[in-house]
Parts: sequence; C-alpha cells; structure tokens
Amino acid sequence: MNDEQLLRYSRHILLDEIGIEGQQRLLQSRALIIGAGGLGSPAALYLASAGVGHISLVDDDTVELTNLQRQIAHTQARIGRPKVESAAEAMAAINPDPQLRTLQMRADAGLLDEWVGSADVVLDCCDNFATRQAVNRACVRHGVPLVSGAATGWHGQISVYDSRSGHAPCYACLFPPDSRFEEAHCALMGVLAPLVGIIGSMQAAEALKVLLGAGEPLSGRLLMLDGKRMEWSEILVQKDPGCSVCQRSA
Repeated sequence: MNDEQLLRYSRHILLDEIGIEGQQRLLQSRALIIGAGGLGSPAALYLASAGVGHISLVDDDTVELTNLQRQIAHTQARIGRPKVESAAEAMAAINPDPQLRTLQMRADAGLLDEWVGSADVVLDCCDNFATRQAVNRACVRHGVPLVSGAATGWHGQISVYDSRSGHAPCYACLFPPDSRFEEAHCALMGVLAPLVGIIGSMQAAEALKVLLGAGEPLSGRLLMLDGKRMEWSEILVQKDPGCSVCQRSA
C-alpha cells in the first residue's frame, strides 16, 4: 500500500482483526454483486469504500425515477442510464482504487458459471426467486461463499451460505427450488427506503468478514428483521440431506 492508501484505510488498519495485512487482502480480493438496486447500492458503495480491489456488478436494468426513493447509488441526473454504469460511477467517486467490471445483462446460468468461478465472494442483491436459485447453484458448483439478502415491505432477511464447508447449508436447503409461493415484489408491495440500506449494508459487512476470515459470518443462521418493531429474530439453518443442489454437487 502507498501512503495515500494507508491514510484512506487507517480506520480499518487500526482494527486488530484487519491491520495492514487484512487490508492488503481486501485490495487483492474479488467480489461479484448480482443486482445494482436497493440492496446492491449500499453493498457496492461499502465494498468500494472498504477497498475491495476487484468488484463486478451484474444488472440488466436502467435507472428510473421510482428507484431513487431507496437505491442510493443512483441520482436524478443518471435516470435512463444502465444501473451498473450508474453504480460504478458512484463507487469510483468514493474510491478510485477498486477495479470495476460492469455487465448489463440478466444473471442467467451461463453468465453465472463464467463469472462466479473467478470471485472470492458473491453478494445476491437481486429481487427474484429464480435468479437467487441460479446464483446459489453457481456458488455451490464453484465453492464460492454467497451472501444473500432480501427486503420487501417492512421486512428483511440476510444469511451467508458457504459451500466450502461440508456441514453448511446452501440457499436451496432453506428455500427448495421447487417451492411454490407467491413472490412479493417491491413494485407491487412497496418497501421502506432505509430497510434495503440496512440489509445491503449488512451484506457488505458479511462479505468483508468472509474475505478477511474475521469474526463469525452468518453461515447456518438466517437473520430476519421486522422493521415496524425494529426487532431481529434468528433461525438456525441445517444442511438438508435431501437438498437437490448441494447434495447433488457433493
């Protein structure tokens, strides 16, 4: 690190669990963020500000006026532009250090198979069940830790699924791919603006812990937030011996 970086990351370096060695590790790490909306905005901004050296953003959408209530990486002036470009511009304005890659495409199985393998951690910040399952399958296949968050209405949830551990569950252990439920979208249900900021920021924190090997990531634990009561609850998640994803890949 140069003198400017030592100053920029000084508050990280002061932490015993990070120090110069840990910050150097972050500068050499690779994160893949799926979704540059409500969750992806704070996650991307915090990973960039923290000095994660290589960050890839995947999202096929463009910035709309309705996004600005909660998607803090975007601005009025960037309405109509691809979200990945808008978010990358915001990230670079905070910290020019990270190398940013953007892809304006839907995260399908082919794309994920190509991009997940080169990441050290994946953040699922998307808003639909099918993409979440595709991201999980790719992470299990390549043995890459997955930080998954979701938020709608007044409720949010977050967990870490680390397939590097033979005992840890994957996303499909908790939410089987063949589950039938009515998917809630914020376009129809609404969402409290700061709620996505809370969950997205926590995703960034969990991703940093994974990259640093510090603390205790949320593997095997699902945290759920009731925003009306500002009350957290926790569910312990076990590996499903009949899981169609992680057991098939074992």
